[in-house]
Amino acid sequence: MKDLKIVFMGTPDFAVTTLRALVDAEYSIVGVVTAPDRPAGRGRKIRESAVKNYAKEKGLTILQPLKLKDPEFLSELKNLRANLQIVVAFRMLPEVVWKMPAYGTFNLHASLLPQYRGAAPINWAIINGEKETGVSTFFINENIDTGAILLQQTVPITKDDSAGTLHDKLMETGASLVLKTVMEIKKGGIQAKEQPMVEVLKEAPKLHKENCRINWRRQLLPIYNHIRGLSPYPAAWTKFQNGKEVLDIKVYKANCLYEEHNLEIGSIVATKKELKVAAEGGFISLLEIQLPAKRKMPINVVLNGLQIAQNAKML
Repeated sequence: MKDLKIVFMGTPDFAVTTLRALVDAEYSIVGVVTAPDRPAGRGRKIRESAVKNYAKEKGLTILQPLKLKDPEFLSELKNLRANLQIVVAFRMLPEVVWKMPAYGTFNLHASLLPQYRGAAPINWAIINGEKETGVSTFFINENIDTGAILLQQTVPITKDDSAGTLHDKLMETGASLVLKTVMEIKKGGIQAKEQPMVEVLKEAPKLHKENCRINWRRQLLPIYNHIRGLSPYPAAWTKFQNGKEVLDIKVYKANCLYEEHNLEIGSIVATKKELKVAAEGGFISLLEIQLPAKRKMPINVVLNGLQIAQNAKML
């Protein structure tokens, strides 16, 4: 059995679940590396990362480097004398960092590698209509998400999953997989395998305003998958032309209604309780949206206070 001394690197809630699992399993966490405190929200108050908050609660040593190649940080990291580093939802590490521990540095990624390498694997798996995804642990190398795989666990995607619900499933499954990986490393019996070559490699690039915009000219199911794959964050959005006014609105929940129609794509059919958008093969029924400068609301609440023009449409 190897005597493990672990440095954990991570920032958001997704990473906290794994760090908590390691602490609860009584592994020796000699240090935690997380993002620097940053101003956030309307008041621009300084906010600490979720990982920092938990690490403080547990009295763990915390490092918050601005630059990962900073000599002072590298010296502090080396002085922790860790022999294993675990990375969950952090940033790309320089070679001098990931090569430092004797037993290597491994990462938890929220997909079944080699598929969905990149920044937003949870979102893109749903957007692309996948029926399953999973989590992978792998040794970090010089390229993003390409290192040798240690362990993997499959997680089904239901037709009602959103990015939020899938995030939570993968967060819990990922924490368990990290524990299994650490145990195998501790026993000295784990065999890393190079990532297989595949004919079609699906990527998970960063989300930005343009790839979050709804294309109403697509068929119903891809539109539905796009909406749920971006909910609750960063949220799919569309331009809503209501009379002379054009608003940017966010869409959080919707349903597919397979009905024949002769309406122009993007046309709106509204009642006091329902708002449907014409698409190819039927309608997208909007269930929860957010108007500019408003909170997100169920569609019946929105319609109570919104007058829909006769020729209103989504652009």
